[in-house]
Amino acid sequence: MKDSVIAAQQTPPAHRTTSDLARAAVSGWLGTAMEFMDFQLYSLAAAIVFNKIFFPDVSPAIGLIAAMATYGVGYVARLAGAVYFGRMGDRIGRKKVLVITILLMGASTTLIGALPTYATIGILAPSLLVLLRLVQGFGAGAEIAGATVLLAEYAPVRRRGLIASLVSLGTNSGTLAASGLWAILLGALSEDQLLSWGWRLPFLLSFALMLFAVWLRRGLKESPVFEERPDVVDGVAMDRGEVESTIAAGSAVDKHQSSVLAAGIRQRKGKAFFLALGLRLGQAGNSGLIQTFLVGYIATNLSVGRSVPTDAIVYGSLLGFATVPLVGLIGDRYGRRPVYMAFSLLTVVIAFPVMFLISSGSSAAVMLGMVLGLNVGVLGLFSLESVTMAELFGSRTRFTQLALAKEIGGILTTAIGPVLAASLTAVTGSWWPIAVMLIVYSLITFVSAFLAPETRGRDLVRLEDAV
Repeated sequence: MKDSVIAAQQTPPAHRTTSDLARAAVSGWLGTAMEFMDFQLYSLAAAIVFNKIFFPDVSPAIGLIAAMATYGVGYVARLAGAVYFGRMGDRIGRKKVLVITILLMGASTTLIGALPTYATIGILAPSLLVLLRLVQGFGAGAEIAGATVLLAEYAPVRRRGLIASLVSLGTNSGTLAASGLWAILLGALSEDQLLSWGWRLPFLLSFALMLFAVWLRRGLKESPVFEERPDVVDGVAMDRGEVESTIAAGSAVDKHQSSVLAAGIRQRKGKAFFLALGLRLGQAGNSGLIQTFLVGYIATNLSVGRSVPTDAIVYGSLLGFATVPLVGLIGDRYGRRPVYMAFSLLTVVIAFPVMFLISSGSSAAVMLGMVLGLNVGVLGLFSLESVTMAELFGSRTRFTQLALAKEIGGILTTAIGPVLAASLTAVTGSWWPIAVMLIVYSLITFVSAFLAPETRGRDLVRLEDAV
């Protein structure tokens, strides 16, 4: 074992061509786009039609809460997927895991489009919906984390924020595609057509996208950072016992390498993880409120056209194609911490004005409020999150810790948040709890960014966390 470790340590750094970087960028963008298209398709369906075709025997308010709860169930499975596939990705590499996750996500999403409804098979219909949601979530639990890690580890250090922001553009592309499809369906179909067969089309069409994504990823090279890790031998990471044996058998020749390995396995974990979790809560919480809950809330409670909220998400996502890379470039220029804090505080400042615009009942005001909230409180923070969380963690456990931080943050906010918002607005009969929730989520992220170290330019091959 020692000889093979030393031989691996003496190999030259892994090099990737511009073509390799481009393929990795497209792969990361497409996989994340597919994940968010799948989840946005589901969240919009949950807000618009699932309460009617899977939960028809309850009041509209209770139906919306039930549909949002079914949406949130997937986040429990995402956590399990984060643990399982995160460890696998740190052990055998990023690429293999990303092929598996895309298959699970695509297959389950397609099958949702083929489900019979409550009117056909009764209670079995929502039960099957929950089951497929669990499978979808299990695959998605490591998808965005894997894509984030892959792009950050492929990117040139001076443009890491920009390249890693492609993950955020992927989420934006997926949101745009799903919202666009729903906007077309809502505009072109009657309610009877939408409820009988129209809602199935977006789910069934995702199958073709899955096939292309799998083909693209199978031809992708492994992350250069993973190949350069000092604890990776023949494409597989050593476990703790093997690393400790290597350190104990160290000689004068590999003394430096032994110290590098020791730093990676002996560092006390925890601080970087909780900082990353705090950074995640703002973006994820705001996303759950703006991109999921408000779509159903506006359609149910405000006297505007049923397509207005989905149109607003479309326009906001289009603007996001400028917002996301711009924020990535600013982070590369000025650092992660100051930009993170600025966007968090800006979200706090605009929370009540945004909700006042949305609650006014004017279609134009609803559009403006949704677009502003989406770009500042969701996409701007997401662009920063993609690179900062990857830089906070050491390469030995980066995939696992990043996936867990994202999914635990998702459960605490994106999954629970819409259900809590639906309950609070039903009890109070007002929109102000939504604004308060936006402020709380964003303040948590502000404090986390303030306490976090500056990570711009960090060597991602290092095994230990940044703090």
